Amino acid sequence: MIEEIFKPIGVYLGQVWLPQALRSCLYTAFLAALGGIAFGLIESWVYVNIYVDDPSDDYRLFRYTVPVALHATASFVVGFGVTRGVVEWVNGRAKLPRSSRNFYIGGVALHSVYNTTAVVLSLAGVFDDF
Repeated sequence: MIEEIFKPIGVYLGQVWLPQALRSCLYTAFLAALGGIAFGLIESWVYVNIYVDDPSDDYRLFRYTVPVALHATASFVVGFGVTRGVVEWVNGRAKLPRSSRNFYIGGVALHSVYNTTAVVLSLAGVFDDF
């Protein structure tokens, strides 16, 4: 849940400092997706170079594709809700827009389904030879 809040931090800052530069919800969502890609690449680098001793080529390929795509997609969904209304809410001037809440929940749900699936597959032994 925390990841989905912080991955598009640059887009939030854009809504504060340069809201006129964020021309549309789609553009904002694409920028949020870039934040997700950056996060996914950094996370994958940490897994491949720090957490896993001597990772296989298959593992490296997986880490730099599937999780990165997941982070990009979840951030893209959340990005649709990163509007000026969120800034107004943070400043205590308005309620959190329902659409912002719903897009955030959508991104979190997508990430949760991925994580749950990964745990189930791991417990089932699917990744044992990976």
